[in-house]
Amino acid sequence: MTETVSIQVGGMTCAACQVHVQKALEQTPGVTRAGVSLMAGEATVVFDPQQVAPAALVEAIRETGYEADLPEPGSDALAHQEAREGAQAAEARDLAVKAVTSLVLGAIAMGVSMQFMHSTLANWALLAMTLFVMLWAGRPIFTGAWTVTRHGSSDMNTLVALGTGAAFLFSAAVTIAPPDFLTAHGIPPDVYFEAAILILGFVVTGRALEARAKSHTTGALRRLIALQVPTARVLREGIEVEIGVAEVRHGDTVIVRPGEKLPVDGEVIEGASYVDESMLTGEPEPVAKSAGSTVAGGTLNTTGSFRYRATTLGSASVLARIVALMREAQASRAPIERVADKISAIFVPCVLGLAAITCAGWLLTGHSWTQGAVAAVAVLIIACPCAMGLAVPTAVMVATGQGAEMGLLIKGGEALEKLHRVSVVVLDKTGTVTEGRPRVTAAHIDDAALRLAAAAERSSEHPLARAVVEFTESRGLKVPDTSNFEAIVGRGVRAQVDGRVVLVGNDAFLAENGVVTSKHGLVVAVDAVFAGSIEVSDPIRASSQEAVAALKRMGIETVLLTGDREETAQQVARDAGIARVVAGVLPAGKVEEIRRLQSSGRTVAMVGDGINDGPALAQADVGFAMGSGTDVAMEAGDVTLLRPDLRGVAQAISLSRAAWRVMRQNLFWALAYNVIAIPAAALGLLSPIIASAAMAASSVSVVGNSLRLKRARL
Repeated sequence: MTETVSIQVGGMTCAACQVHVQKALEQTPGVTRAGVSLMAGEATVVFDPQQVAPAALVEAIRETGYEADLPEPGSDALAHQEAREGAQAAEARDLAVKAVTSLVLGAIAMGVSMQFMHSTLANWALLAMTLFVMLWAGRPIFTGAWTVTRHGSSDMNTLVALGTGAAFLFSAAVTIAPPDFLTAHGIPPDVYFEAAILILGFVVTGRALEARAKSHTTGALRRLIALQVPTARVLREGIEVEIGVAEVRHGDTVIVRPGEKLPVDGEVIEGASYVDESMLTGEPEPVAKSAGSTVAGGTLNTTGSFRYRATTLGSASVLARIVALMREAQASRAPIERVADKISAIFVPCVLGLAAITCAGWLLTGHSWTQGAVAAVAVLIIACPCAMGLAVPTAVMVATGQGAEMGLLIKGGEALEKLHRVSVVVLDKTGTVTEGRPRVTAAHIDDAALRLAAAAERSSEHPLARAVVEFTESRGLKVPDTSNFEAIVGRGVRAQVDGRVVLVGNDAFLAENGVVTSKHGLVVAVDAVFAGSIEVSDPIRASSQEAVAALKRMGIETVLLTGDREETAQQVARDAGIARVVAGVLPAGKVEEIRRLQSSGRTVAMVGDGINDGPALAQADVGFAMGSGTDVAMEAGDVTLLRPDLRGVAQAISLSRAAWRVMRQNLFWALAYNVIAIPAAALGLLSPIIASAAMAASSVSVVGNSLRLKRARL
């Protein structure tokens, strides 16, 4: 039995850092799977608690030179996210102050260097100024570089520390050494203090802009957290009291008035109203609520007042589960990210070698040691792999956040990447293409047999069964109790009612039990004698036809896959515009049909209710679970549609295609940037200062390109 833990990781600044942490976790005995997100600053680890404890996982990360902490015990996803966003905001403010200060001091240093060139007093003042910036703004860079070096690895901090450290040490030596010594050894008395300050300033500025841009990628999560109500009005010993939402107990009666948000999940026990659930499902129309209806915390009561019983609290609530799912999705990694991992693993050592070759090349071609060192420093600075590490996770974070705002819970980078390859969408019928609320349209049966049929169906969870029971009760007939109930999946039900054996199902089911009939619909037999039939219809959803048309425009084939009769399935397919129908199949048959499609090289998405279609959803390349804001089948598929609307399938695929384009663009430009910039720096065409500004700009441009997904037309 494995467990999953999320560990906050601090100090990661590039893809190389991410690779080091992930390797350390994967090599820890007892770890089944580990994923490390640079954007989220988080490691998600699946492990065997019999072999390794969470504390040991934290220690494994710390041994690589990075900070690591377990979440506070007892806190849920909402609390985790609030703490994370608070830390991100504090980090962004701190970096912004350091960036502005460093750039201002860098500008002053440049002016002093130009105005008082070769002045000993000016050089000492610049040395002190540079030392201050290095110890204050640049301290995390140097300590990070030293830590990973002690553990036998290297990362972006290594490159920046070497570049700025070399510039500072050379300048300090020139400042301290007597002028006669420099002249005797042919060393020009030039200093590069302003370069060291400005390089650190630009690097810190890049990180500050990244931190600010990252906060935009978690906007959807922030808006979800804002839905949480701090207080609740409950009945305690018959008196209305206002308490903190954390103090609400299971079973408390909660009172909600018009215009108020619901503090917790529950079930309505008194009153009626319309509740706006758009913040969770994306559905703009308020939903009618009355006694027996379920409601979710964070939704908005619009018109009437009602009371409801608190049911699920804390981490079990709908809002907390959605936030937890989104956090996992945004911290997950897309398969394409492995490309960046492989490059990053060897990138920093290669850059160090290139810097050494650059310096040697300048010396061998008759240039001064200073010129060679400056070119080598430029290579070190320009090659920082920040943009490569941000290329994919930023797109995943923005796309999954954008999906959540549309009522689409996409479970991470792998699901997002697979979606863009979908070529055929297989649709379940009941509750997917249709409304899932069948109603009886005709009953060719007497009341006595109808009572018995309704009694047999009452123990079934099938939507058709509920329609029969509701129809019977609407006619004022009392439904008796049953015994020895048995449901035969895809066929019908058998039960004993008032001492009689009742069968309700399709004609094939009755034929298997010795009752031959040519009637359509639900056929009823009592004591092995045909007793009548009930016609039930389930209208298609108003959006199904539009959704199927949208998929066709995208070049995606649709298939209706159902256990229902051929005639019924064909009628539903015609109404929805679906060309191909596979009817009369049991759950195992659905799995086989999906395998058949996959064997022909197709990428298959399956859309179902997340319960009866579980095996088919698992077999498909991408599983879509139809849910609702208050009943989310979160574990059933790769994507959960929070509102019962098939148009979400086309929107999810469009979003995936847009995200895939952005991922490839980001990786291309991150690699192309280095291919172009490193040779330019080696040839002396880029100064270290310009190189540091370009490096910061490349990282910000990758995040900015990903943020375009928030404006994508789907």
